[in-house]
Amino acid sequence: MSHSPFVIGVAGGTGSGKTTVANAILRQVGTDRISVLFHDAYYRDWADLPKDVLDRKNFDHPDSLETELLIRHVRALREGMVVEAPIYDFKTHRRTAETRRVEPKRVVLVEGILIFAEPELRKLFDVKVFVDTDADVRLIRRIRRDIEERGRTLESVVEQYSATVRPMHLEFVEPSKRWADLIIPEGGENAAAMEFLFARLEKLFRDEAR
Repeated sequence: MSHSPFVIGVAGGTGSGKTTVANAILRQVGTDRISVLFHDAYYRDWADLPKDVLDRKNFDHPDSLETELLIRHVRALREGMVVEAPIYDFKTHRRTAETRRVEPKRVVLVEGILIFAEPELRKLFDVKVFVDTDADVRLIRRIRRDIEERGRTLESVVEQYSATVRPMHLEFVEPSKRWADLIIPEGGENAAAMEFLFARLEKLFRDEAR
């Protein structure tokens, strides 16, 4: 590539609408011009721990993620190299044997709850977007997702939310909002904020076409 990739970080609490925002960016930019990395694919592989122990583990603390690998992958994409991103199985709490091939493109989008809480990772973003959504809305979305997509029970979701998700959000996620360049209330439903972000990306491509 003739230009170093433009790296976008999209953060926010669980169920805030990060994926909706990321998908909107993906549609706007086009799949041929954007690479996507998900921080939650980089959960550490606790293959030696039994599932009942894993079910009680704090997955909302930064130490539960192999962020150092994500940092290496973002740097590699910036240098024009292909990376093999891990694939994580949330039902078993383990990485699969397969990986996802990610090729370098003009825009690199990184999505994750804790990406702004990590100083070395934060330095790699050209623009940092924080999706800000009320806690009750986020909880309802998490309950639906974990039950429908991850085979969890309502009791286990609520227990985890009370034990680790909410405390870790208050300790790590919410404070990281101060690093954001753009805060989007209501996620992808905030048309004005999304248009502002799209205008920045369009200017990027226009400047390169000159």
